Amino acid sequence: MKFLFDLDGTITSQETLPVIARLGNLSDKIDQLTRETIQGNVPFIESFIQRVNILKDIPVSLISDSLSRIPLYREVCDFIDNHRENCVVVTGNLSCWCEGLFAKIGCKNFSSEALVENDAVVKLKSILRKETIVELYQAQGEKVVFVGDGNNDLEAMRLADISIAAGLTHNPANSLFSITDYMVFNETALCRVLNQLC
Repeated sequence: MKFLFDLDGTITSQETLPVIARLGNLSDKIDQLTRETIQGNVPFIESFIQRVNILKDIPVSLISDSLSRIPLYREVCDFIDNHRENCVVVTGNLSCWCEGLFAKIGCKNFSSEALVENDAVVKLKSILRKETIVELYQAQGEKVVFVGDGNNDLEAMRLADISIAAGLTHNPANSLFSITDYMVFNETALCRVLNQLC
């Protein structure tokens, strides 16, 4: 069995993009775009491309260092640590931005990729579709549990054998309510479910 985890608000106790935006004094632009995306006025892929374009001039090393200091949900990380071979982080965020965070979490990860030159994002190379990672492990004969909270987790959760909507940092997206197998609202409850599934 593979346990796939969204990153922002599921493992981290806060969203990463606002942290990045504050580094470049770009909070207003990112907040506005995030609101438009949540309301469904801007599709997620388009929104992500726009957000990367807004934030691309902030030094990658500064972002990675800042994100590595974001607080994590301790019980969730303990579960990952105890089941490291079967846990995977799946995030649409850029790998170059999350390197320090990934090292801290310590399990396999999949993310979006960018071309980086002179400590800056030059262009996007690929945007991760989380459902492709669910399909990857299912094709290997694995039963997949997906833990997420956002609308961009919807397709991955729909395809997963078991889906868990985690309202740890904020309420799960409304779109997840009809397709999720479990809905939890604190990390102790989440880890109880995860341990039962083991």
